[in-house]
Amino acid sequence: MIKRFFILSSLCMVLGVSAQKSHTVVQGDNPYNIAKKYGITVDELLKLNPKHKDGKLAIGDILTIKSDKTTSPVVTKTVVAEKVKTTPVANGALGKIVLQPKQTIYGITKQYRISETDLRKLNPELDSHMKIGDEITLPLASIKKYGDSQQVIAAEKPVEISVEKNVTPSTPVAATEGEAYVIQAKDNYYRITKQFGISQQDLFALNPGLEEKGLKPGETIKIKKSTAADSVVTEPVHPKEKMDSGNEKPAASNTVVAGDDYVTYTVQQGDTVFSIVNRFGVSIDDLIALNPDLSHGLKTGMVLKIKKQDPVYIKKNGDALSVVLMLPFGYSTNETQYRGMALDFLTGAKLAIERNAKGGQKLDIKVVDSGNEASFKNSLTQINPENTDLIIGPFFKSNVIDVLDFTKNQKIPVVAPFANTPELYNYSNLIIVETNNQTYADKIVEEVKAVYSDQKIYVVADSKKENANYIKAGLEKAVKNPNVVIVNSPADIQLDQNMMTGQAAPVVAILANDDMGEAFANKIVALSKEAQGVKAFSMFYSPVFEKRVDDLSQASLVYLMDRKINTDGNFEKEILAAYKNKYCKTPPKYAIVGFDVVNDMLTRENKKGEIFKQMNKVQTQLATKFEFVKSKANGAYVNTGYRVIRLVP
Repeated sequence: MIKRFFILSSLCMVLGVSAQKSHTVVQGDNPYNIAKKYGITVDELLKLNPKHKDGKLAIGDILTIKSDKTTSPVVTKTVVAEKVKTTPVANGALGKIVLQPKQTIYGITKQYRISETDLRKLNPELDSHMKIGDEITLPLASIKKYGDSQQVIAAEKPVEISVEKNVTPSTPVAATEGEAYVIQAKDNYYRITKQFGISQQDLFALNPGLEEKGLKPGETIKIKKSTAADSVVTEPVHPKEKMDSGNEKPAASNTVVAGDDYVTYTVQQGDTVFSIVNRFGVSIDDLIALNPDLSHGLKTGMVLKIKKQDPVYIKKNGDALSVVLMLPFGYSTNETQYRGMALDFLTGAKLAIERNAKGGQKLDIKVVDSGNEASFKNSLTQINPENTDLIIGPFFKSNVIDVLDFTKNQKIPVVAPFANTPELYNYSNLIIVETNNQTYADKIVEEVKAVYSDQKIYVVADSKKENANYIKAGLEKAVKNPNVVIVNSPADIQLDQNMMTGQAAPVVAILANDDMGEAFANKIVALSKEAQGVKAFSMFYSPVFEKRVDDLSQASLVYLMDRKINTDGNFEKEILAAYKNKYCKTPPKYAIVGFDVVNDMLTRENKKGEIFKQMNKVQTQLATKFEFVKSKANGAYVNTGYRVIRLVP
């Protein structure tokens, strides 16, 4: 007798919500459910609220929301009965629609009154084919009834869909030696090896060529013999829980398993959504689209699908790592403008190269004179892209773009020591060393927010006022009704007046100008003597900050540094001594940069030249902190490392 089943998925409440410009965070809010409420993506929400780009929200925070959209929150309940005999979807023919801009899986299920399970059964490759212009198969009757003006591509014969209860089978599946298995749409290596109790190596051995071509739904593969007693059909709730004989090493590599269009990752203790998206270089929206359960929170042991990114460079030639340094000596064009800078950089780079070579790293180094911007393309002829593993330099943005275009087919890692503009963020094989001013400004806003209590805020700007305006905009979003005044000189900073007592009241002073450190320090010291509680912050370092520590500590000065040598550190002492022994002087600024950049890149490389697999490591060299994050999915790696120095009274 055929059992009947019911799917209740029509309990929908559609409420019109007027366009809003802000949202106050309440208990239970997170970026996902706020974005969903207002009909925007998580990425859009975080871009509108840069001070919350790490996703951390506190009750009472006010978020900016797009004001040009209205939303219709939908509440849905779904009850699925136990597995039954297959039944045709919509009892009729199928048709196809063309995916339109802003259409999502969720939106399609709601518009065409179809469950996500049935939609995926009709479109097994749905996750990897969500692109505008793709064809989506749906019941023809639903398209005609709910499709508005959306085009129907073609009608197909009806197919049967199995509706299943989401339960764990109680009996394992046994397979015999060499038994055939048909690959299913959602299969991956991890799922198959766990299901049949075999290792990934055995699976590849039984199926030559499988590792190279990957799993293809509908194809047949061979499965190694296993017994019902040791076969497994479901993934454990806690993958790291296992019997330990005492001499086994934990298999850390099992947390990431490759599939065809995505990899799977098992969530570890301490993981956050943002650490995962940074590790894999994907957007939050891409992660949630593949893993809808994330809307209920991240849990240790969850197996997440991660969209595969663009292929990265893998070394192809020999044991030695072939490195090219492109430096603007200007010998070929008889220009000397940047020669001193290039020569200093090279002295530091040579020290790093020798240090790593002594450590056993095989290196083949080539130094290229990159000349000037006009003659630069001639220098590219000295590079063989088929036998180069890493390019450090050139210094200037336009030249960096030329190198990236020149090596685009090989995806050779290119390191930009000084160039950092949004124009470069689209190149997936680019590593940007210089931390940009926006990163520093965001930190200053965060620091001011922590001490703000209705003081007047002065921001000392440079001639362009870009940093000052950015900080002002950030403060106006971060704190309630701030009085922010942008001034051209530290001399314009004045103490406020207490309206009740008539006495001088402390202010907050921020330096957003790299050339006024000494004048800023003098003004802060003077103000601190007139009123207690003055707070000072600087985006930039100035030597005077170290000379007047005692005076500036009265204003609790907080300043940021991109490069600072800890002269008490053993590593730093060793490098400084080695440089002085080699060149008979203390390393100048660009020699320090040369050492730090080259040493950091070489220590991230391995024998296969897989530098991009090591970019998640945070490293501090002689003076520079390197903490790389992806600028966007399939974008450049950008250094966000800096040091915060706090002077305490």
